[in-house]
Amino acid sequence: MEVQIRMWNKDLPTLISPWIPILLGLHMHFSRATTCPEECRCDRTFVYCNERSLTSVPLGLGEGYKILYLHNNQINNAGFPLEMHNVASVETVYLYGNQLDEFPVNLPKNVRVLHLQENNIQTVSRAALAQLLRLEELYLDDNSISTVGVEEGAFREAISLKTLFLTKNHLSSVPIGLPEELRELRLDENRIALLAEDAFENVTGLERLLLDGNLLTDEGIAPGAFQTLDNLKILSMARNSLTVPPPNLPTEFLVKLNLQDNQMNEIPLTAFQGLYHLERLDISNNQLQSLTQGVFDALHSLRQLTVRNNLWLCDCNIKWVILWLKSLPATLNVRGFMCQKPESVRGIVIRELTLELIQCPNSTATFTHQPTLLPSSTPESATQMAFTPPHSLPTPTPPPFALPLPTVGRDREHRTKTPDGPRQESLRVSFVVLNSSCIQVSWVSTFTVTAYKVTWVKLGHSLLSGPMQETMVEGAHFGIVLAKLEPKSTYRICVDPLDAFNNYHPGDDTICSEVTTKSVSFHSNDNATGPEQATQQDPSSPLLLAGLIGGAVLVVLVVFLSIFCWHMHKKGRSDLSEWKYSRGRRKDDYCEAGTKKDNSILEMTETSFQIVSLNNEQLLKGDFRIQPIYTPNGDVEFRDSQTRNNSTTYCKNSVPESDPCHK
Repeated sequence: MEVQIRMWNKDLPTLISPWIPILLGLHMHFSRATTCPEECRCDRTFVYCNERSLTSVPLGLGEGYKILYLHNNQINNAGFPLEMHNVASVETVYLYGNQLDEFPVNLPKNVRVLHLQENNIQTVSRAALAQLLRLEELYLDDNSISTVGVEEGAFREAISLKTLFLTKNHLSSVPIGLPEELRELRLDENRIALLAEDAFENVTGLERLLLDGNLLTDEGIAPGAFQTLDNLKILSMARNSLTVPPPNLPTEFLVKLNLQDNQMNEIPLTAFQGLYHLERLDISNNQLQSLTQGVFDALHSLRQLTVRNNLWLCDCNIKWVILWLKSLPATLNVRGFMCQKPESVRGIVIRELTLELIQCPNSTATFTHQPTLLPSSTPESATQMAFTPPHSLPTPTPPPFALPLPTVGRDREHRTKTPDGPRQESLRVSFVVLNSSCIQVSWVSTFTVTAYKVTWVKLGHSLLSGPMQETMVEGAHFGIVLAKLEPKSTYRICVDPLDAFNNYHPGDDTICSEVTTKSVSFHSNDNATGPEQATQQDPSSPLLLAGLIGGAVLVVLVVFLSIFCWHMHKKGRSDLSEWKYSRGRRKDDYCEAGTKKDNSILEMTETSFQIVSLNNEQLLKGDFRIQPIYTPNGDVEFRDSQTRNNSTTYCKNSVPESDPCHK
């Protein structure tokens, strides 16, 4: 046992000596990692040196930290020591809100994310970016970078750069020599007016491109400017001066296209051709009045279309848009189609338009005169009812005092070529107001009709003030009663026939008229048609009359009562004016005084007063001393006077400056 211990003691230095360098290296590494600059605060992998009015980067930054905060200081270009470039652990640096006028050098060599917003950087050199081989995200927003201030090929030196933000600078063109690995490029809010053919030739992998808020025009965009961007997914060109969409857009992967806030007044039929994967399209805030039919046919994947704030003209050219909107699947969300012209349909959503409201140059004139109305019997129910005339009458006869019925000619299968020849088939419609809530619509047709579509809507000061309603009536019926209408309101009613082939031809066969319902009558029944019904009184009339008489009597009583109260009040005031003492006065107007043998009230009126006994006994003779306790300035004031008898006085409130309390 003793021999083994001696052997271990002899071999111990030999066993420990190889581990000494390793232990020393670990000690040095961890001691350096815990080094934090005196001006900063360190927490795990974070170094907080922000908002400390620093003019240079603090010395003594050790390894082990990954994120360095230096924003909102006063650091200039001379404030980056060389030793900072050798710190290998830092990956993210925040330097926005400082006083840099050039792209800084000596940044940590392994930095991946660099924030340089809100400085005054004017130049970007190749040497500065050549030090940052691992830089992936660079944010240079809100600086003063111009096209001539960027050295040609400077950004290409950052070979790993994938995101480049140059928003709100002074660029007049796209910087030359962008890195090939770039995926997102923001050039919005600059002064770019020209996109050359080779502007994006090196960035074929670009996926997001923002060019909003520049000076781009149709002539400033070369035809092949976007052709090399095969992988582009998002393209935004809002707030420019385009009159048509840019040509030759990338078609392979584009899913979002923003063209709002331009000056586009037309969209060519082939503008969106090939954009089969486009999901979102925004053309709002332009000068568009109409769209070419089929302009959206190629957008098979479209999910959202925004067209707000355009000058949509709702004439015959908008018919296809109405039919297209009504045929869209639920997966497609369309926003902003609203009529701006003509004035008759301004503010109406195009999707809710009916073909009858559209004005076409060659369409049949609508029947807009209000017909003379005849009283008729009240319908049996308060819903829309179709009715058939008696069998003895093959066709209904128009009311004797109604205006002539509008007629629409029909000649589909046997149409003559002579325009002056008489129409072979016709449809006649009459409108009769029955009472304040019902309108009877009847028609006569000389051709076969499968069904009739009756549409009505309430008109008002803002054109359409009510929802559009419609119903279908079988061809065997010759009329319908529209019930539950509002009194003294104008309704636009249209009748559309369907022929034997179940074809619907709006415009050619549609007859419309504007009819006003009667006002509500309280004296007689509006629906009375015979002498007996006309003489019947409304059962609510006696109650109404009794209510009016009772209300008048109540008003008269209230008036008389008010006059009586006013008279008594006036008389009471005149009676009280004869007395010096009034219990209605405020406490500020009198003081209380008394003696051991007498209680009385002292009333002061301006510069005089009078003592009145409460118990109607004779007042004690003698002199009184008036002693105010509180003066206007808050001090206690005593006035010298002779007191012949023992008395006590006091005042509850302050005495006015004129000192009205005197003997």
